[in-house]
Amino acid sequence: MCVCLDFVMNHTSEDHEWARRARAGEKEYQDRYFFYDDWRIPNEFERTVPQVFPTTAPGNFSWCEEAGKVVMTTFYPYQWDLNYANPTVFNDMTADMLFLCNQGVDIVRLDATPYIWKELGTDCRNLPQVHTLVRMMHMAADVVCPGTLLLGEIVMEPSKVVPYFGTLDKPECQMLYNVTTMASTWHTVATGDVRLLRHQMESVFSLPRQYTFLNYLRCHDDIGWGLDYDFLRQFGMEQVPHKKYLNDYLTGKGYNSDCRGELYNDDPRLGDARLCGTTASLCGIEAAEYERDAYKLDRYIRRDIMLHAFLLTQSGIPVLYAGDEIGQLNDYTYHEDPLKWDDSRYLHRGNMLWNNADKRTEEGTRENRIFHALRRLETLRARYAVFNNDADTWIVEPYNDHILGIGRYYDGEKLIALFNFSGQDQVARIGAVEDYIDLVTGEPCNAEEVTIPAYDYVWMLTTFEKKPEKKAQ
Repeated sequence: MCVCLDFVMNHTSEDHEWARRARAGEKEYQDRYFFYDDWRIPNEFERTVPQVFPTTAPGNFSWCEEAGKVVMTTFYPYQWDLNYANPTVFNDMTADMLFLCNQGVDIVRLDATPYIWKELGTDCRNLPQVHTLVRMMHMAADVVCPGTLLLGEIVMEPSKVVPYFGTLDKPECQMLYNVTTMASTWHTVATGDVRLLRHQMESVFSLPRQYTFLNYLRCHDDIGWGLDYDFLRQFGMEQVPHKKYLNDYLTGKGYNSDCRGELYNDDPRLGDARLCGTTASLCGIEAAEYERDAYKLDRYIRRDIMLHAFLLTQSGIPVLYAGDEIGQLNDYTYHEDPLKWDDSRYLHRGNMLWNNADKRTEEGTRENRIFHALRRLETLRARYAVFNNDADTWIVEPYNDHILGIGRYYDGEKLIALFNFSGQDQVARIGAVEDYIDLVTGEPCNAEEVTIPAYDYVWMLTTFEKKPEKKAQ
C-alpha cells in the first residue's frame, strides 16, 4: 500500500497561523498573500482572470474586515492565495512537503498546480513560472526523498496538461491525472461518436512511456468540458452549444437519455457549466432501476462495465472511485443539508453504502454483477503481460465511428480491444487474421469482422511463438 497525500499549494485556510497573523496586521505574513489597500489593483486582475466558481464563489478577491484590506481568494473567500513571488513562501511550502515525505508519504498530490503564480494582465493560469516552481520542488524531493513521486492535479484543456510532465532533462511531475481522456470519454457516452476519443488516445499513445497517467472515469470532482474544440469544430461542434448538448444529455434532458447527473457552477452568461454524478447514474443505471426496467438495466450495466474495461485497457494507473465497484448511485440527500446544498459535487460524494456493498454476494443484484465483472477484468489485467505499461499501443481502425479500437503488444502477446459506445449492435471490420481468443470467455473468436452488442466490448488476445535465441559461437 502506498500513501498519497493532498498537498495544497495555491492557498491556505483563513484559519491558518499565517492568515491569523496577517489579519492581525503583521506585514511579514501579509506579504505571504496578496493584500491590497483598496480595490484598484484587484479590479485590474478581474479584467483578465476567469472565475473558478462563478455562481458559488464569484470573483477572485475578498474584503478582509480585520485587516482592512482586500485579499486574493481565487477559489473561495476562506482560501487565501499564496504569493510565490515571495521566496519565503516557496521555501516554507517546500519544507512542509519534505517534512511529509519524511513521515512516509509516497506520493504528493500537488493541488491546483496551474494557479500558483499570479501576474497582472494575465489569466494567472499555467504561467511559465509555475513550471519553474514545480521543477524546483521535484529537484528538492530528488535530493531529500528520491522515492517520493509528485502527482499533478492539472484540470485544464488538453494542450496545457502534458507540459506538466516536464522534459527528460527537466522533469516536473512523475504522474498526472488523465483529465482529458476522462472528459472525452463522457463526451463519447453522450454522442456515441468515438472520433474525439480516438484523437485523444492517439495523442496519449505518442507520448514517451515514462509519462504515467492516473486514468479514471469519475473522481471527487466535477466533469469539466475541457475538450479539443478545434478538433470538434470540423464536425460542426461549436463549444458553447456542444457543452449544452453534453450537459442536457447527461442530466437526462436530452432526447432518449436515461443519464442522471446535475450541473455544477452553471454560468448562463458564458453558456458554461460542469457536470456531477456517479458513473452508474451517468450510465443510466439509476433511471433503469427507478423504472424497474430489466431490459434497460442490462444495457446500462453493460455500458458501465464497458467503460471500466476501457479504463483498464489504457496504460498507466487505473483508479476506481469509491462505490463504483458496486455501481453506487447519486446521493441526493445533500439537497437537505444547508452546508452542502450549494455544491452539487456532493451528489457523487455520498457516504459509502455498506449495506449495498454486502449485496455484491447476492446473485443477480446490480452490485453483484458489476463487482464480479470488474474483479474479472482486474484479474485478467494482472495476469497478462500485454497490459504492461511498456507495451506498444496504437489505434485499431474498425471503420465504424461508434467503435473505439485499441491495440497493445508486449512480449509476444497482442491484444485488440474494441468498445461499442452506441446503443445499437455494431460491426468492426479490422481484418486481423491471427487466431484470437476472447479473454473474458476464453473462447476462440474471429477478429476479421467482429459484431459487438450495444454498449459492449471485447478483449481479443493472440500470442506469437518466440524464436529461440541463437547461441553465441
